[in-house]
Amino acid sequence: MRDSDDALYVDWCELTTTDAMGRVIYRNAWATSHTVTAENVVALVAAGRSRWKIENENNNTLKTKGYHFEHNYGHGKQHLSAVLATLILLAYLVHTVLDRLDQRYRAVRAQLPSRQTFFEHLRALLQYLPFDSWDHLFDFMLDALRPAPRQARGQPNTG
Repeated sequence: MRDSDDALYVDWCELTTTDAMGRVIYRNAWATSHTVTAENVVALVAAGRSRWKIENENNNTLKTKGYHFEHNYGHGKQHLSAVLATLILLAYLVHTVLDRLDQRYRAVRAQLPSRQTFFEHLRALLQYLPFDSWDHLFDFMLDALRPAPRQARGQPNTG
C-alpha cells in the first residue's frame, strides 16, 4: 500500500455496473489481503458490497435518526470526544439489542413514525412522570398509543 520495503501487499478488485444504455450506475473498488482469483472474485465483491452497505446504513442511522453522531465533539482537553462518541455507540447497541429482545420496545417503536419521535416521547415522559420500572414505562406508552375503540353510529359520547 506504500512504496517501502515493509509495504503491506494487497490485491484489489473493482466492480462497475452499467445499465442497458451503458451508463455507469454503480462503481466501487476494494483492497483485500486475500489473493484475488477468478474463482473467488465474486465472493470477495459480494462481501465487500455487504460490508459497505452495513457500515453505510449504520452510519446513516447514527447521523440522521436522533443520535446526533455528526456533531463535532471536539470539546474538552483530553478524552471527552471519545467518551461522547462511545456513549452514542453504546446507546445504539442497547437500542439494537432491545429491538431484538424486548417485545414492548418493538411494539412502541412500531406505533411511532420514527426513531427520533420515539426519543422525543421518552424524553418528555421521563422529564415529568416517575416510572417504577422499564416495564411500567412501556406499558404506559403502549396504553397511550393504543387507539380508542370506535363509537357505534348514533351512540351518545359518554366519555
